[in-house]
Amino acid sequence: MIEENNTVDSIATLPVKNGLTMKDLLQEKGLVINLPKVGDTLTGRVIEKARNRVFVDLNGFRTGVIYKTELEAANSNFQDIKKGDELTVKIVDLENQEGLVEISMMQATLDQSWDEVKNLKQTGEAFEVKITGANRGGLTAQISGLAAFLPVSQLASVHYPHIEGGDKEEILKSLKKFVGQTLMVKVLDYDQKNSKIILSEKARVSKELEAKLSNYKVDDLVEGEVSGLVDFGAFVTFSGIEGLIHISEIGWQLVEKPSDVLKIGDKIQAKVIAVESDKVSLSLKALKPNPWDSVESKYKKGDAVSGIVVKFNPFGAFVKLDSDIQGLAHISEFKTYKDMTAALELGQTYPFTIAMLEPKEYKLALQPAFDLPNTKDNPVPALT
Repeated sequence: MIEENNTVDSIATLPVKNGLTMKDLLQEKGLVINLPKVGDTLTGRVIEKARNRVFVDLNGFRTGVIYKTELEAANSNFQDIKKGDELTVKIVDLENQEGLVEISMMQATLDQSWDEVKNLKQTGEAFEVKITGANRGGLTAQISGLAAFLPVSQLASVHYPHIEGGDKEEILKSLKKFVGQTLMVKVLDYDQKNSKIILSEKARVSKELEAKLSNYKVDDLVEGEVSGLVDFGAFVTFSGIEGLIHISEIGWQLVEKPSDVLKIGDKIQAKVIAVESDKVSLSLKALKPNPWDSVESKYKKGDAVSGIVVKFNPFGAFVKLDSDIQGLAHISEFKTYKDMTAALELGQTYPFTIAMLEPKEYKLALQPAFDLPNTKDNPVPALT
């Protein structure tokens, strides 16, 4: 005798005739029986509501039960569900401890959300998300209830926090401005097993930017506004495009910090020196005459000159000879870095001799034209 709480699947596999099951007999007649199983998602109608559970007719298969605690975990209002409502549910257990088919709205909703994420990734479709939070790594958002992350590196250039010095607190402060705003993004990657979704705003604007940049070519002049300053250069916005002026392209002289020359909001003209798919490189230096083309009219090897020490590095000391030309007093002239910093002081003027001049290589080597001290306690007097 078959007990009332046997599953339909088990009934279909019980022997009926000559050792054949009901399933076998149906298959012999060309009929296929597809019984719901654990993990299947289906729709059903609420047929009864008790104090702490809801009973759902699963399209004639069996009656399923959703417990109040499951609905509360899914942030669904138990009180709002009423008899006759159609629900999408997922089978969790074909026969739980009470002999009932246990079903879940939360699991069904979760599966639908991940299906949406998969589809967005496959199609490459752009969509809007509302930014819910910010941290030092980027921005947080949600897609159909699923947590998603938009890394700083995947922000569009116009939204990237161009903070000079890379100050983490200032970067976070800049990112927090996006909380509550909506951004157009694409799904860059996802990992359902670990519940991770990575978004990209940069991927969405890439094609648009390529189309805009197709209107520009090398040597074009653009009028723009300085929109960001970082250690390695300055960002300039023009015609809805953001280009980069590398620190080496700001001027012919050595530029220590872009902010020494430019300020955010400055209106400037720049020259396009490279266009690569969705990137454009600009130059201020290219708009000015190259001072090295005429350097030999001012300086020659063996000349005695004076210059201001503007920077130390492991290779030597950079010395400013005039507004356009700088030379290098190599570290070998001082033996060690310690000796060099003992002999020279930043911002001070000293006498030098030009040891080598190669205009095509932008090189001018200098030798100290003074006796080198042994310690920093006895530095050479600067020229006044």
